[in-house]
Amino acid sequence: MCKCNKYRDDKIHHECGVLGIYGVEDAAGLAYYGLHALQHRGQQGCGIVTVDDEKVFHRVKGDGLVTEVFNEKKMNQLPGKMAIGHVRYSNAGCKGTENIQPFLFHHNSGDFAMANNGSIVNYVQLRKELEDKGSLFQSSSDAEVLAHLIKKQGAYNNVPRINAIRDALNQMDGAYSFVIMTGRRIYACRDKYGFHPLALGKLGDGYVVASETCAFDVLGAEHIRDIEPGEIVTVDHHGIRSQFYSEPQRHAMCAMEYVYFARPDSDIEGCNVHNYRKESGKILFQEAPADADIVIGVPDSSLSAAQGYAEASGMPYEMGLIKNKYVGRTFILPTQALREKGVKMKLSPVRSIVKGKRVVLVDDSIVRGTTSLKIVKMLREAGAAEVHVRIASAPLKYTCYYGVDVHTPQELISNSNSVEQVCKLIDADSLAFLSHEGMLKAGKRDDLCLACFNHEYPTKLYEE
Repeated sequence: MCKCNKYRDDKIHHECGVLGIYGVEDAAGLAYYGLHALQHRGQQGCGIVTVDDEKVFHRVKGDGLVTEVFNEKKMNQLPGKMAIGHVRYSNAGCKGTENIQPFLFHHNSGDFAMANNGSIVNYVQLRKELEDKGSLFQSSSDAEVLAHLIKKQGAYNNVPRINAIRDALNQMDGAYSFVIMTGRRIYACRDKYGFHPLALGKLGDGYVVASETCAFDVLGAEHIRDIEPGEIVTVDHHGIRSQFYSEPQRHAMCAMEYVYFARPDSDIEGCNVHNYRKESGKILFQEAPADADIVIGVPDSSLSAAQGYAEASGMPYEMGLIKNKYVGRTFILPTQALREKGVKMKLSPVRSIVKGKRVVLVDDSIVRGTTSLKIVKMLREAGAAEVHVRIASAPLKYTCYYGVDVHTPQELISNSNSVEQVCKLIDADSLAFLSHEGMLKAGKRDDLCLACFNHEYPTKLYEE
């Protein structure tokens, strides 16, 4: 995660996605397709680093989507059977290729590359300590801290790199899923709280690690298992080896991975994302039934929950909103007035479906409320008789420090307004959110990170 100011729009964003490929011909080509499958986790920049048979590192990275950064010429610059890749969340801050991962480091003990998904909460303290000892940072990304810690740990002690990685990880607190590549192997590391997913797959005689299992399906890889909280998996010519650098503290998967971020065809810790969302919709109806005629969802992440709500209620599920998939990223338009036009460009009501109907509108979350207000207004203008909004998660009220761009509390509409007040602000006929208990029940889980909903943070928080 980049530690700098960001432009805030009315959606929440994930920080990034990571990928690693070991022991497969044309690893870069496979990484390209794997990153494309993870594109939803970040659209600002992307990169791939490979290692060839002579243990020489090669890197291509740049601003933009995977299809924009890579072409045939650039792919030819990435030989080797090992690769790691990264897609980065889109924002208007943190510009510059120096912040685009994977990072590549040159050292007399051996070059290495790394990429991360998440956010290190004691980054400021660690960076200051390292700078006081002479470290020079090349980016504003907290992921770079791990590289300096690894070299500090191993600089004077001729120890195996796995020991330096283990000791470095134990100094960091927060959410992270690291892939680290040396000239011979790939290490996949997950934080001890298990905030974000990281999965291991088999591809022919080689292996793949990825933020989501949807990347395995594209590559034709077999999902072996999830990497556990506090675990380091080493992948090399010996196969797979595992050790824990820390005892797992929790399985506090970020609830928003299920609610919004992950692709519906991904499986996270044994639970399919589509099934989770559909079940959350069913539970949402049990908790907050509405007297209406049809159920519609806000494309795309809310469609599964809308299907569940409709199935539980017996009301028909309809495509009342259509998403234009060919619209650019409207948040970069120069004025707020033009950005507001972007909502109508992206979503269009189907008048013949909603006209004269009492509509249940299912969405995954409400952030600032401006988009919800516009959608409700569009449905009314299209002739909807009533609009009952149902949200398949609890009210977002608090800042996230673990790699999800949840806004400052003051920007979250539910932080300072009751459900009844939010209902009036978005001009809905009724409004209800899924309970915290419902979010756990939907995944048959006894633990999730719900910090942005209930202010209960799994880690210590550090002053920045």
